[in-house]
Amino acid sequence: MQFTDPPRRKPPESIVPMINVVFLLLVFFLTTAQIAPPEPFEVAPPVAAPDGAPPEGVFTLYLGAEGGLAYRGAALGDEAVLAALKAAKAAYCAVETCDPPLVFRADAAVPGARLAALLPKLGALGFAEVQLVTVPR
Repeated sequence: MQFTDPPRRKPPESIVPMINVVFLLLVFFLTTAQIAPPEPFEVAPPVAAPDGAPPEGVFTLYLGAEGGLAYRGAALGDEAVLAALKAAKAAYCAVETCDPPLVFRADAAVPGARLAALLPKLGALGFAEVQLVTVPR
């Protein structure tokens, strides 16, 4: 007696190639993402009326609640931070067109007199535009 062989099922599709593509995309996005450096200290920006997105720039200066200045993670002292900012701007102006805005992240607890005293010093460094970061009400 002859029996016919039962029909064979196709083997299931392998998902390994799809997993490989997903991991390659993950690695691509992780390596091309721009990771922002951490802020040197916590800053609570003052509250203002919403007028758009927060400013972004090449140069970001931090002013803490105690009145300390910081630039690129260095919180040395007013004169040292301003000197580092001036050197960074000079290096930037040697390569790019030289009219970058300065993003100023000041804590809301800082007195206005401290902020007003810094503005002429920043103008003397050549920053024609200073953008103060605020949060919406």
